[in-house]
Amino acid sequence: MSGDIYILAIDHGTSGIKAAIVSVTGEVIDFEFEKTPIHFLPGGGAEQDPDDWWQALVAAAGRLVRRAAVDSRAISAVSVSSTFSTTVAVDKQGRHLINAITWMDSRGAPYVKKIVSGFPSIEGYGLGMLLRWIPKTGGGPTLSGKDDIAHVLLIQNAFPDIYAATDKFLPSKDYLNLRLTGECASSYDAMQLFWVSDIRDVFNIRYDPGLIRTLGIDPEKLPPMRGATDLLGTLKLNVAEQLGLQPDVAVVTGSPDHQTACIGSGAVADYAGHLYVGTSSWIQAVVPFKKTDLFHSIASFPTAIPGKFQSVNEQDLAGGCLDFLFNNLLFYDNALRAGGRIEHPFAHVDAIAGNVAPGSDRLIFMPWLNGERTPVDDTALRGGFLNLSKTHTQDHLIRAVLEGVAFNTRWSLKYVEKFVGKRLEPIHFIGGGAQSDLWCQIFADVLDRTIRQVENPMQANARGAAFIAAVSLGHITFNDIPALTRFKNTYTPDPGNRKTYDRLFDAFVRIYKQNRKLFRKLNTA
Repeated sequence: MSGDIYILAIDHGTSGIKAAIVSVTGEVIDFEFEKTPIHFLPGGGAEQDPDDWWQALVAAAGRLVRRAAVDSRAISAVSVSSTFSTTVAVDKQGRHLINAITWMDSRGAPYVKKIVSGFPSIEGYGLGMLLRWIPKTGGGPTLSGKDDIAHVLLIQNAFPDIYAATDKFLPSKDYLNLRLTGECASSYDAMQLFWVSDIRDVFNIRYDPGLIRTLGIDPEKLPPMRGATDLLGTLKLNVAEQLGLQPDVAVVTGSPDHQTACIGSGAVADYAGHLYVGTSSWIQAVVPFKKTDLFHSIASFPTAIPGKFQSVNEQDLAGGCLDFLFNNLLFYDNALRAGGRIEHPFAHVDAIAGNVAPGSDRLIFMPWLNGERTPVDDTALRGGFLNLSKTHTQDHLIRAVLEGVAFNTRWSLKYVEKFVGKRLEPIHFIGGGAQSDLWCQIFADVLDRTIRQVENPMQANARGAAFIAAVSLGHITFNDIPALTRFKNTYTPDPGNRKTYDRLFDAFVRIYKQNRKLFRKLNTA
């Protein structure tokens, strides 16, 4: 394995673009970040401007390369990780025709429901439709309307002129790759949430004409598919000049964030589990089989690892709940606010929430601020604090948010472990949430599982993207990755907190069961 060869890894998240220089053995040498805005619209819309992504990529990567932590001639490839289920409509010249529709956008839900409904109905699906999708794809379009296919149907129905002018619908990763290389293609794993791929043979994934006809979309508007480790092309000359790289630098097809996070966490062996907490969250494991749990939105998806599936699920908001707490409640800029906002409030979370006893004095936070995906697919759910009393403080609110996200994860873990058929132990923890030592311990206590805090957890996606490129270039194999993964700390469950968290978790699930009809009445037209 070569240690003096480097990858420029692009980690495109909801909040911005992170560019990192990573060795082929997974050492993050240096990184840069450039923020990008998101635009929320009435009716469940959540859009981003792809030009903002590109400008952020060029700015962050350009600054990084110019800083010369390594000789730019030692950077041999670019590999992109990007948000799963964010969709860009491009014309024949590769120009985007409309803002990207993000994974948080639910406006396509009515069009999905119209297609998949029928009698007898099972969880909103007609039985015939279930039998049409599940054997081939392992799942089907989610009723929340947050999949790529829902975004395509939204454009087809609400913006027919844009649909007609679209040459290709691309996942966000592949839009960035198009700008980097001029080549238009996607990877098998990135196209999964279009729900038109036959994945029964993981070594021969292909589009299914019958599913495409059922959805009523034009097959010519779908990009060709490749493996994540395939070389897509090389940097365009003008792009290489902008980034300060050699024009012969390879660009790897790459993977979405779920798959790169898994690889960057080091949990790449069969039944190895990882927990990611960023804006959203998930708890997943690599599995050697195709399977579906329709009732809890868990399914086997293709990964960048040849021959392997990943048990994919997603909690809609996790770290995003802390953003909400700080920006919309604690530091909302109105006439009542006195004094300035605390700089870097996230840096104070452990100290503040650590002052509160486990259980937050029985204050429970529901993290369903944007509906939920897993373990229930319900766009009508909403978040809040339950059991608030006059003795609770801001400190309690912050700890309750940390615990509420963990309760929802425990709810998902129950069904993930049933799906996988094994207890996930230990669980590798990555993402921005894994920077918090307190949150690591809360997850260990609430989940009753050993948590391994991956070193430099915010760079997990970048490491995963770099590992994919390193495999593509022949420097490592996927089997080498566990030995290349380092951990900052290991957290074991505190038996003294077991009774408290079991009691509150039971109440958490009851809140959903007893109020879901009320949420639906309040939040559906």
